[in-house]
Amino acid sequence: MAAPVQLAAIDAGSNAIRLAIGRATSPQHVAILESERAAVRLGHNAFTRRMLDADTISRAVRAFRHFRDRMDHHHVGAYRAVATSAAREARNYGRLRERIRRKTGIELEVISSEEEARLVCAAVRWALGSTIRPRLIFDLGGGSLEMNFFERGVLQHRIALPLGTIRLMETFSIEGAIDEDTARRLRHHVFALLRSALPSPPKLSRAITVVCGGNAEALVRLASGPFVGRTPTINVRLLQDQTWRLIGLDVPGRVRAFHVRQDRAEVMGIAAIIITTVAKWLGLRSMLVPGVGVREGLLLDLIAEQYSGAAASEEEKGRAAELLAGARWFARRLDYNAHHAEQVSKLALSLFDQLRPIHEMGPEQRIVLELGAVLHDVGHFVSNKSHHRHGEYLIRNGEVPGLRGWRRDVVAALVKYHNCKAEPQLEHASYASLDGPRRREVRLLTSLLRIAEKLESEHAQRISGVDVQIAGRRAIFLIRAIDGTRLDLAGLERKSELFEREFHLKPEFRRAQRKQKVA
Repeated sequence: MAAPVQLAAIDAGSNAIRLAIGRATSPQHVAILESERAAVRLGHNAFTRRMLDADTISRAVRAFRHFRDRMDHHHVGAYRAVATSAAREARNYGRLRERIRRKTGIELEVISSEEEARLVCAAVRWALGSTIRPRLIFDLGGGSLEMNFFERGVLQHRIALPLGTIRLMETFSIEGAIDEDTARRLRHHVFALLRSALPSPPKLSRAITVVCGGNAEALVRLASGPFVGRTPTINVRLLQDQTWRLIGLDVPGRVRAFHVRQDRAEVMGIAAIIITTVAKWLGLRSMLVPGVGVREGLLLDLIAEQYSGAAASEEEKGRAAELLAGARWFARRLDYNAHHAEQVSKLALSLFDQLRPIHEMGPEQRIVLELGAVLHDVGHFVSNKSHHRHGEYLIRNGEVPGLRGWRRDVVAALVKYHNCKAEPQLEHASYASLDGPRRREVRLLTSLLRIAEKLESEHAQRISGVDVQIAGRRAIFLIRAIDGTRLDLAGLERKSELFEREFHLKPEFRRAQRKQKVA
């Protein structure tokens, strides 16, 4: 059975086109296999003449042909390629898109500024984790400046300004060193647009601010502040001092002094002016530079698609809610342990979602697994001994509201097999009533339910979660538990024999260390 698919993200920005190829082994873990950057300036003439010239289009197509080769080399199974500000404003963008499609087979889509900002913010939240909540995330690109203001982690408002580095470089005809008069005019222009968009700016001197974009990643090396965790920061006062040195150099001088590429050296002086002006307007003292952007946001979207399965319709969601309500009503009549059942359900669904690229089951199978987890112990109402058999009988004959047909038989089979006292056999009524594909689903779902039930065998809800990573032919289960919790790893291995047979993966169970929670 195949391991999770390799994924690729392409960001065709105004200054460069970037590729990232990753391999996800769980929803929380993605390894970057390859990252490339092609210095194709799509923003050239796009903002001043609203056109992409022939040479720019040719260089872009060559970059995409190379990216296609790298994607094929890594056997990429899913990708997304997007273009941002320059493509939004170029009238002949369709010509570029058609040539890329014809030469490489890659479909390039133009995304809105709102979608671009969403991708960047998603990448920032992923990079910083849940403990750091920025008040402001702004992204400086070649064509625009996107500003996103948050309150307690919730987006309050978003502003997009035409303040990209390529746009200003060509509008103000800047080719090298920036003299004092030009620097003053640039700052005046930035202030004017900020004043128009934010006439009463919030003062964020004590707030957490994040800045994204290639220029920010270059400038943080010139004006580095203290790290926040593993994230570097820009010291605004130091950047203001360095800006005068930076803009006084010509392009070759910047390349030598700061060890940057030529295309970056051409625009980093303008970027420094924009960033320091924004900092002054908002009272910023420092800014985090997590080093992520549109590419990482695209990869996160692709990973979510791979692990979430087909989205359930509103009708399916309503039906699922009715079935769950009926199952819980039935279980309450039989005096079930609600806390235990819901914990087993949570763990089983987590395993289902993380392993979806392998088992390839959808929303219908997910809901029957949830029903089986809620009802797995109802047989205790009859007798603790052989409660799995009593539970199967109750599901088949007890009239669980709304549970009929193959769903009833699958849930009854899950209840019978959940504790390893019985294995799937054609002698069992529930299992025998199903066709071949449904029996296969029962075996897969049972293997997940057994692991979830064993994790919660103490009925104490001390397991906060489990992360699954695929490594070759192994499935590594990293168990997150409350300090002091005893983990029966040997028992988990015994309970996972069916998992190994059905998933063709050798299971390994480990206690997750604190640093292993997020990769």
